[in-house]
Amino acid sequence: MSETKVMQQRDLQQVTAQQKVIGICAKVLTYTFLSIMALIIIFPFYWMIISSLKELSEYRRSIPTLFPKVIDYKNYIEVFQNRDLLLGRLFLNTVYVGIVSTILSLVITVLSAFAFARLEFKGKNALFAFLLATMMIPGELFTITNYQTVNAFGWMETFTVLIVPFLVSVFYIYLLRQNFLQIPNELYLAAKVDGTKDLKYLWKVMIPLSLPNLISITILKMMGAWNSYMWPRLVANDDAHRLITNGLRTAFTDASGNTDIPVQMAAVALVSLPLFLVFIFLRKYIMKGVSRSGIKG
Repeated sequence: MSETKVMQQRDLQQVTAQQKVIGICAKVLTYTFLSIMALIIIFPFYWMIISSLKELSEYRRSIPTLFPKVIDYKNYIEVFQNRDLLLGRLFLNTVYVGIVSTILSLVITVLSAFAFARLEFKGKNALFAFLLATMMIPGELFTITNYQTVNAFGWMETFTVLIVPFLVSVFYIYLLRQNFLQIPNELYLAAKVDGTKDLKYLWKVMIPLSLPNLISITILKMMGAWNSYMWPRLVANDDAHRLITNGLRTAFTDASGNTDIPVQMAAVALVSLPLFLVFIFLRKYIMKGVSRSGIKG
């Protein structure tokens, strides 16, 4: 009997050791994969930084260098000295479009999400299902129809054409609706018994409880407005309404078509810095808001 127990203990120890080895191998493979993917994602940013610190002659070499032989900070000075760029004007245009579109989009998103989460009206589920179905259609397919619409309205080369077409986001409505559904319905019914109006209940109860989600939506909307390129280039590429992404595209190209890539990369690095800082300091709100929205629905 004692020998049987000893053999069982040995077998158990072998199985335990095998499980530990398998667990270690799984962790090694997981972290190796994550490290490779992190390098793939980080490398474009690294290349942008080192390119902004190179001289033009070094950048144009047939064999690229992974680190500047001579670090040149003059590229960042030339960004502000470029007369064709007008960095301040582009920055103000982008900030204006981002703030206005974000505020209006938040109002529409909050009211729509509240209606789909708490109000009862005929065809609510069918309408919401139809809105979700539109998320399966690529946004590029709406470019032609949106262009024809804004052209017929006479909105070309105005701030209106940069703001109005993208005020409604089905994804943000869905995200906030899922968060509203996590708030007990008994609070809404108790508020109605006390005579509280829907807008007051929304402002006093639902918005404070959903603040992390609203912060994440605000950040994502601002980032989307800051990074937009194709639509502003199509409808408002004049000097008065050009956004910063479009301004950087052609600011450092001479008459013969040659582009000073190091200076352009320096400008791109400066423009990317605000978004990088926003993500670093507010990433917990983005993660928290998105994670809280997929629990109930």
